[in-house]
Amino acid sequence: MNVTANEIEELLKEERNDTQRNLLMRFFKTGPGEYGEGDRFLGLKVPQTRAIVKSARLMVSHQEIERLLHSEWHEVRLCGLLLMVEEMKANIPGKRDSHELLREKEANREKIAGLYLRNARQANNWDLVDLSCEYVLGVYLRLSGKDDYSILRRLALSDNLWEQRIAIVTTLEFIRNGIFTPTLDIADMLIDHPHDLIHKALGWMLREIGKRNRNLLTDYLEKNHRRLHRTSLRYAIERLPENERLYWLKK
Repeated sequence: MNVTANEIEELLKEERNDTQRNLLMRFFKTGPGEYGEGDRFLGLKVPQTRAIVKSARLMVSHQEIERLLHSEWHEVRLCGLLLMVEEMKANIPGKRDSHELLREKEANREKIAGLYLRNARQANNWDLVDLSCEYVLGVYLRLSGKDDYSILRRLALSDNLWEQRIAIVTTLEFIRNGIFTPTLDIADMLIDHPHDLIHKALGWMLREIGKRNRNLLTDYLEKNHRRLHRTSLRYAIERLPENERLYWLKK
């Protein structure tokens, strides 16, 4: 591990694009009073950042990753988060792994997840959350083999919007593996949330459940449609037939 945060930041700065930066600052609501107020962009597109991550993957220490996460630049923080995604991928158990290697990977996953949780508030826009939490925290929790989602509940109870979004979006990893209870539990906790970014995330997760188990989705809607924000409901029913969408909207 010999690539530093400064080296990565310099590589990102070499590709800065002022025209693209201005577009991104408007798109990610960085104006006064908006959810991304004060965030600064270099103007890179995600594939550009991913290319740098690919060149540095598994060669950046956790100390240097933490420095990236505390950068003033949005793309630099994204780079730090994506480097953790790559580390978590590298520590997923393999069928032919020895017992010693499995224990080593388990310990590594614990360290990666700890780093993520300590710096969760640095994922301070919806793209930073959505491109990382499922693949870092979600994988860690699912592979832990415990039916304990207290970490997600704690994040859902946070006073920080980004930690709350992490709580619900992380459950996409469970949904993809046919496990729906964590999503429904966190949805219940966030159903009355006032922010649009939580309404959208909650509806998105419900929609993903419905793609795999429509009955579970409709049961949840039957019990909770009066409490669900209109935005959450619209997202949740997007994949249903038109007549069913109209039914829920009228209810």
